[in-house]
Amino acid sequence: MAHQTARTRGTGSPARRTMTAAARAAAKRTGRPARPERGAREEERTPAGRTLLVEPPANGWEDPPEPESFESFELFEEDPEDGAPPRTTGRRVLTAVLGAVLVAALAAAAVLGWQYRQGRQTEQARGEAVATALKAAPVVLSYDYRHLDRDFSRARALLTGHFRDQYGKTTKAAVAPTATKYHGVVKATVATPADGGAPAASVVSAAPDRAVVLLFVNQVTRSTQVPQPRLDLNRVRMTLTRTSDGWKVSAVDAL
Repeated sequence: MAHQTARTRGTGSPARRTMTAAARAAAKRTGRPARPERGAREEERTPAGRTLLVEPPANGWEDPPEPESFESFELFEEDPEDGAPPRTTGRRVLTAVLGAVLVAALAAAAVLGWQYRQGRQTEQARGEAVATALKAAPVVLSYDYRHLDRDFSRARALLTGHFRDQYGKTTKAAVAPTATKYHGVVKATVATPADGGAPAASVVSAAPDRAVVLLFVNQVTRSTQVPQPRLDLNRVRMTLTRTSDGWKVSAVDAL
């Protein structure tokens, strides 16, 4: 009886021997030493605080899909004809759009700037043209037979272009001989209101380099052919042009 009891304690029950063999086989496969045999209930329960080793399946684990980066998403569909990468195509389109918007903004700013400068220059031209016309009209439209050369020379200094040449020819061929013969004297002044207001001159049109001014001019004529001084009320349209020497008269028309 004593011999059988010792044999039973050493070998254990068939269930324990099976569990022990399984544990040793698992430990051998995983490369870790087998846990000491404790009992069927303790071997089935996972010890707290330890990592449970699970044997991988025969076909291996299936890897989960890797997360895609933000750059891999297509902003624009790929054109099957050109075969360009979607991201490159999207960037090119975006760059082209931004470039077009920038060019349009610069063009609009340039146009607005040019219009602003033109407006400022035109407004300045209006004032300068009126001032020049008020100064030039009495000189160009007046003369005295006693000093014709001086009067005509002063007038030509205020003229420009073809009108300057025409004025010289006309005064020499027609005005000077008649004024000398009949002692002609013509004195021109720009009309002013009786209450002493601004002279009667207004701008018809204006640009930075050209302006047309309308003036009301009074001309008093004396000569041996006229017993009493004669007053002529005239409307004169004077065209002025900006030159390197300032504003000059380029045309005078009686209306």
